[in-house]
Amino acid sequence: MIRNLLSVGGFTLLSRITGFVRDIVLAATLGAGFMNDAFVVAFRLPNHFRAIFGEGAFNAAFVPSYARVLETEGAAEAKAFSSRIFALLLGSQVLLLVFALVFTPLLVDLLAPGFRSDPAKFDLAVALTRVTFPYLLFVTLVTLQSGVLNANGKFAAAAFSPVLMNVTMIAALSVAFLFPSAAYAAAAGVSLSGVLQYAQLDIAARRAGIAPVLMRPRWDIDIRQFFRALGPAVIGSAGVQIALFVDTIISSLLPTGGPSSIYYADRIYQLPIGVIGIAAGTVLLPEMSRAFSAGAPEEAIRAQNRTMALTIALAAPFFIAFVAIPDLIMRAVFVRGRFTEADAAAAAAVLAAYGIGLFAIVLISSARASFQGRGDTTTPMIASLTAVALNVGLKLMLYKPLGAPGLAVATAVGAWLNFGILVVLAIRVGAMAPNAVLIKVAGASLAGAVALAGVAVFGQPHAHAFAARFGGFADMIELALLGIAGMAAYILVFLAAAKAMRLDLSALKGARRRAKTAVAAKETGA
Repeated sequence: MIRNLLSVGGFTLLSRITGFVRDIVLAATLGAGFMNDAFVVAFRLPNHFRAIFGEGAFNAAFVPSYARVLETEGAAEAKAFSSRIFALLLGSQVLLLVFALVFTPLLVDLLAPGFRSDPAKFDLAVALTRVTFPYLLFVTLVTLQSGVLNANGKFAAAAFSPVLMNVTMIAALSVAFLFPSAAYAAAAGVSLSGVLQYAQLDIAARRAGIAPVLMRPRWDIDIRQFFRALGPAVIGSAGVQIALFVDTIISSLLPTGGPSSIYYADRIYQLPIGVIGIAAGTVLLPEMSRAFSAGAPEEAIRAQNRTMALTIALAAPFFIAFVAIPDLIMRAVFVRGRFTEADAAAAAAVLAAYGIGLFAIVLISSARASFQGRGDTTTPMIASLTAVALNVGLKLMLYKPLGAPGLAVATAVGAWLNFGILVVLAIRVGAMAPNAVLIKVAGASLAGAVALAGVAVFGQPHAHAFAARFGGFADMIELALLGIAGMAAYILVFLAAAKAMRLDLSALKGARRRAKTAVAAKETGA
């Protein structure tokens, strides 16, 4: 399991790196003005729907259902099940696309009401949304293909898929002169990337002999169980997206640049979330589903502890970086072309506020797996909606006095509430039990984080003085120096603390092999 987690994390890291390049190109060509504000809204609309009906809700309902059918009825029935779901997804997405293209102005009005005061910005957002929305159809089918591949232990192809979006958008921006503006080029790149991602995963699934095909839906017990799980999952995912909708709505009421500062801060913030948090959940959910289906709950919990321990250890350096040196990060990554130091400062304030909730965000997927692995999507829904209520209330309270950072603070607080509820309920029903490995890794990570914070605070003046001689590359060199020194300090102190606590790091290895052995023993009655 850990090997798969690192494989998914590695490809996700490649995706984030190419995503950085994409966002650097976007920042240089679109800046943080009205053109980028309009593109952000056009980009978010299909992604909000994707998160509600696609990867968020769909994976939560589909992966455990598919794993159960595969485990109990065999590969042929599992393929038939995924094929019937494929037909239902395709039909629903075609209808949604038609609706969205007809009522695009209404959707933009709902998501960005502040744009109405600027007709040029509103009209551009409507036009760009019509270009980006077909992406939703293809990426929803991509989500199905990813779920099938992941449930069969094949994670690499799905993890690589997002790289295609970034590369396609960069390619589209490189020929922006062929479009009315760079914003149109970026929007076209979004939709084209959906086609390419679907083609790539369809080829991978066909090679593995597990690709869904068009098949007439049949309302059998497996489909009924899937939809019983999907309903609460959609509501739970919609709850999270409601908070993001509110972010976009309120940011549209802020002065020009508000949506852009949130967007660019979020792009940095998504690096650990994608590389660590989502990767952990992607690998852990099928593992826990198989263990629960085979009657080996102790192996499911043991796998969860190992995954959460590794997540904490990997996330700690990002947390320190986001709260200690956000200004330097934003300047080093984005300041060039039309993106100014003032834009970087605004985005840095948002990044620091987001950082408060980082640990909760990256651990939520692992905590949700306690319930989703057993086919329970109702409990995560309740936790999500409770957190969203607090989140939205705080956003409405904080956006006027704090601006865009206030929205990020509300997001962080909501994430901690969501995670806390999941942990308490999981422990209460025996679906989570923190063990010594998790506690010791958390302690070693804390010690390493303190050392890293010391490097960031006390080492920055020295790094700044050294890097100043390199002119336009000063910020990048300063960030690189602090990063290298900080990671060295973190790793050394982490290992020293682990040794002092007698933590056996080999306990984080071989999880998948031990889980398979235990599951096999359960099945044979050993």
